[in-house]
Amino acid sequence: MVIVDYGMGNLGSIFNMLKKIGVPAEISSNKKVIAEAKKLILPGVGSFDNAIKNLTSLDLMNILNKKVLEDKTPILGICLGIQLFTKRSDEGVLQGLGWIDAETVSFLKYIDIKAMKVPHMGWNSIKVQRKNPLMDQIDGDLRYYFVHSYFVKCNDHNDSIALTNYGIEFTSSIQKENIFGVQFHPEKSHRFGMQLLANFAGI
Repeated sequence: MVIVDYGMGNLGSIFNMLKKIGVPAEISSNKKVIAEAKKLILPGVGSFDNAIKNLTSLDLMNILNKKVLEDKTPILGICLGIQLFTKRSDEGVLQGLGWIDAETVSFLKYIDIKAMKVPHMGWNSIKVQRKNPLMDQIDGDLRYYFVHSYFVKCNDHNDSIALTNYGIEFTSSIQKENIFGVQFHPEKSHRFGMQLLANFAGI
């Protein structure tokens, strides 16, 4: 498992959570290491355009496209990471990776900011839409930790595997073939997050 280091992620927390559940992982921006990875995690904290600029300046775009689109290597995008999978974002002007038919949109367009605070921050439930390996063996009221002002709006609803309500019902997890993404932070979500990461490791 390789956690892609492009200068924008909550890398240490993800690494520590994987270590806690016994999943070998390393943090790297080395193209050779990424090329040999059996699974990838693309984390992210910060702005959309800066993330795309960092991926470009580190010359990681081509290797990531090859791994994900050609080699079909499983990848998990976390928070900003899932947003980078989309075609574009309200947060910036640069194109996203475009791996899923979706765009990243602002809560400010959809909710009453007098009633709901932006960013959406804290614990919230998710509602699983279809059976998928990421949510396997996770029972009960599935609650995860969120911190975000933008969310992924899927044009193909089949790509959305879980929804969350925060003034609007939005996609909080996606899957398209080998591409997985979560808007929340599993590394901050205790037992539910540990099981989700273990599930991804087992794919």
